[in-house]
Amino acid sequence: MRVALFVTCLNDALYPATGVATVRLLERLGVTVDFPSAQTCCGQPQFNTGYRRETEPLVRRTVRAFEGYEYVVTPSGSCAAMVRHHYGRFGTEAAELGPRTYELSEFLVDVLGVTDVGASFPHRVTYHPSCHGLRLLGLGERPRRLLEAVRGLELVELPGAEECCGFGGTFAVKNPDVSAAMGADKVRHAVSTGAGVLCGGDNSCLMHLGGMLSRQEEPLRALHLAEILASTEEEPWREESGR
Repeated sequence: MRVALFVTCLNDALYPATGVATVRLLERLGVTVDFPSAQTCCGQPQFNTGYRRETEPLVRRTVRAFEGYEYVVTPSGSCAAMVRHHYGRFGTEAAELGPRTYELSEFLVDVLGVTDVGASFPHRVTYHPSCHGLRLLGLGERPRRLLEAVRGLELVELPGAEECCGFGGTFAVKNPDVSAAMGADKVRHAVSTGAGVLCGGDNSCLMHLGGMLSRQEEPLRALHLAEILASTEEEPWREESGR
């Protein structure tokens, strides 16, 4: 099977380890991964802020970049939701990309039919489901099923897991006080679990929460799901090389 990696601009610019982990994971499972170099931003920040005219060229560019691929896989529920649920507003060609675009966990579970990806991660982990993955994509238990199959991983419940972390893209810029208060609630709940790692499927949420955790000097690391699933006994995740 050959797929295209939609790494997203946030991961490409700030969290390249997530993109590398996604490729390692998929290749370990026998998938050939291409990286169309023409990809840039999917247009979500502009679209969410109401700038439809500015969004359209980015949509067209994204559609061209992934033309011809049966599967487009992204380690971002947020960007997957943008393509699947909003690209249809930009014409038939853009709408056709939606059904071919998969968030990483749903591609693993629904397309490849696996939950045990051969990962090993001997740490205590709590999982934060992002709003786009939870509500727009309906990822449900897929990420948790993948985590539960990881060797050595202890998964603990996150109180208030389905509450928004407060990032919300441009929401955090327009409403910083509310965003920070919501993030503080999420961080408090995460710390209360006693976990060493806060896992999520969107680095936008993890950037927001990880920044708060860092400033509070909490012994809790924010880490993308792909980086946990890519970790094995032979190639373990090393904290000193993480974010």
